[in-house]
Amino acid sequence: MLPQSDLSASSTSVKMHPYMLWVPDHIDEGALARRLAVRQQHIVGVNKTAKQGVLKAAGALLAPGSEGAEPQDRKFAGSMLIYEAESLEDARRLAEADVYWKGNVWDKEKMVILPLLMATIFPERAGIVYPTPDDEN
Repeated sequence: MLPQSDLSASSTSVKMHPYMLWVPDHIDEGALARRLAVRQQHIVGVNKTAKQGVLKAAGALLAPGSEGAEPQDRKFAGSMLIYEAESLEDARRLAEADVYWKGNVWDKEKMVILPLLMATIFPERAGIVYPTPDDEN
């Protein structure tokens, strides 16, 4: 039998794992307008989740040829997120809480979630250029 201190430590420690999510955008005529309509809310939400330490990296995926385009000319292909969660199901729930999910920006049927074995370490904050939740208050 383990000593009491070992039992309490092992029963309360939770093992977190990184999960990479690729969520393509819908491709219908109104898809870009839906994305842009809730984009500010999305940016605030992901920054809040990043500050909590749950979201390790995130970004928009651009269609080929859009990487050098002016902002109004960019073509979005979807989003990439790396969450740290207890399980794949928990990572899915985090995505489902996002305004892009709720606002029908992302094509939910095509979402891919995979456990990730990190080869590099992400800095805790990597130069986010959009307003953070603190900026909204």
